[in-house]
Amino acid sequence: MKHDRRRRATALVAIGGAAALVLSGCAAGGESSGDTVLTVWHYYNTDGQVEALEQLAAGFEADHEGVDVQFEYVPVEQFTTKAVTAAGSKTGPDVLVFGASGTYPLAESGAIESMEDWWSEYPDAGQFPDGVLQRVDGELYGVQGYVNLLGLWVNDDLLDELGADVPTTTEELEAVMQSAVDAGKQGITLTGKPGLESQWQGFPWFTSHGFSYGDPQAAPMADTYAMLQDWVAKGYLSREAVTWDQAVPFQVFASGASAFAVNGNWQVAAAKEADFGYSVAPLPITDDGGVLLGGEVQNVGAFSKHKDLAKQFLEETFFSVDGELTLLDTFGSIPARADAASSSKIGDDPILSVFADIVQQQGRPSPSPEVPSKNVNDVEVLVGNYWSKAIAGDGSPDQLADELLDQLVPLLKG
Repeated sequence: MKHDRRRRATALVAIGGAAALVLSGCAAGGESSGDTVLTVWHYYNTDGQVEALEQLAAGFEADHEGVDVQFEYVPVEQFTTKAVTAAGSKTGPDVLVFGASGTYPLAESGAIESMEDWWSEYPDAGQFPDGVLQRVDGELYGVQGYVNLLGLWVNDDLLDELGADVPTTTEELEAVMQSAVDAGKQGITLTGKPGLESQWQGFPWFTSHGFSYGDPQAAPMADTYAMLQDWVAKGYLSREAVTWDQAVPFQVFASGASAFAVNGNWQVAAAKEADFGYSVAPLPITDDGGVLLGGEVQNVGAFSKHKDLAKQFLEETFFSVDGELTLLDTFGSIPARADAASSSKIGDDPILSVFADIVQQQGRPSPSPEVPSKNVNDVEVLVGNYWSKAIAGDGSPDQLADELLDQLVPLLKG
């Protein structure tokens, strides 16, 4: 008997006083009522992402009688550790949907296996650009079925009330945020929670100030931290952002409380709940700045009891045209497949078309190629932690930048 997936998807996790919808499933490898249970670990926590999983699973189950796809939500900051620990006891899920920074530790721990043989025989492999193939020492260990990225979500109605234009520089952004604060609104919402997400959130801003992982200097980071602390001091940015992942700040924006949100294409479903006009624009950063092209990575678990079925699941969902367009429809992800990315669903959409332009204008590979593979996770956690410290005011900009570089430089040397 199939479980009611909608019922499984209604557990709420409180984050910073707000709620994020998550999916919860049974333990990896379990069997239920005679069905073959295919377990999938993920960290999706927005409505659109959850709906995407439901639709992908429903289609796969319809085509594979006797298969029950079950999901287990694992918070992003716990995902790699949990998967590595499971691998140590030779257990784990059938499928992992994980962050690119986890590729190396998952591969090294044996939680995932090389995809080289599988991918060399996959007829549609040529549809995927090299930029979405996650390799460790030249060996393929994961593929991104789609690309996610950050843009500037804009409360158009509020800007009209303020008589302001969409900013194209940080100076223009700050001027509009000041007007918003004067009008009793918040200037901007973004992620400040310690860890991986904050490195991704911070990357456009510290690279805009001139920072590079290839030539790390303290001054650009100090400038970035000074900017953040100035935003907090002037009321543009709430200090509560240090507790927010990417779901909560968008909820604040969608409520109409903020002029801007630095957030991703996956929020298209949540944005429809807003009762004001909105749009998306490129982040107002310098030519030195860039936006990391994220998007979760998929692979079969090394200890899956149903590896062939797990490969079929990925080929028919995350790696298929129909599957990638489902992800596009439900939470606005940009398809990785060339044939799916050329869909009119992107070109004719005023939001998604801007995100597609941002890919070309500001997109940077993720993880950053200058970071040694074995240290990607440590680097991203460290940099994200200091982004959060800056927002919290846990030290002066110069102090925080110097502390960061002392720990960062050895990691970047490998």
